[in-house]
Amino acid sequence: MTNLPQITDSHCHLDFPDFEGQLDDIIARAAAVGVTRMVTICTRLRNEPTVRAIAEANAPIFYAAGTHPMSAAEEPLATVDELIALAQHPKFVGIGETGLDYHYTAESKDIQQASLRVHVQAARETGLPLIIHSRDADEDMAQILTEEYQNGAYPCVMHCYSSGAQLAQQMLDLGFYLSMSGIATFPRSQDVRDIFAAAPVDRVLVETDAPYLAPPPYRGKRNEPSYVEKTARVGADVFGMDYPDFAAQTQANFDRLFSKAQLKAQAA
Repeated sequence: MTNLPQITDSHCHLDFPDFEGQLDDIIARAAAVGVTRMVTICTRLRNEPTVRAIAEANAPIFYAAGTHPMSAAEEPLATVDELIALAQHPKFVGIGETGLDYHYTAESKDIQQASLRVHVQAARETGLPLIIHSRDADEDMAQILTEEYQNGAYPCVMHCYSSGAQLAQQMLDLGFYLSMSGIATFPRSQDVRDIFAAAPVDRVLVETDAPYLAPPPYRGKRNEPSYVEKTARVGADVFGMDYPDFAAQTQANFDRLFSKAQLKAQAA
């Protein structure tokens, strides 16, 4: 097992009911295929204590927290000070997920945009990566993130990237990262694979977004961190690389962007 290429599931939701009482087995199955780290994402700040406890109890698990754009109208607007305070925890490694989703929740676009800007400022002040969810909002997303970047740099990953090629290039031009999910493994997702193939390989992460978006042969079933290995193997094919080399590249990319997780792992 020690000779397996190591990879990181950079985005999952291990506090969801789908995983209740199963974390030990999930971590063991992940380790069996080389997945040695996971970042579990809190999407509503009132759930942060639960997500934090998962990270505290499991050495391979780190966490991030923010207000998901689809929840922005239902939750109190986060404050920069609140997010900065949460970021003091040693296993808190990212700000979000935040972003814009006009597919299901376009009616709350104004509060989504206000929430996004709060999270950007927190990422700027903490130096932790901003974790972005973007769906059917490419133009506003590009405008806000570019405008904010001009006001002061911050690190960022576009999680579960499946938006357009133009937004991808605009984000890459800002130095941001794109994260590949199970969507990139679906037979009809050649456009997504093409977007990744055009990106610098040193700006790509892999993730599950578990429990969603399981790759083949698990499509339609509950996703879990071990399945990120399937996505990473597709990623290796996209870039014409051997799997161990692509895995090592995504590890280096994760360590560069989520440097706090790397430092914590080294100290453990």
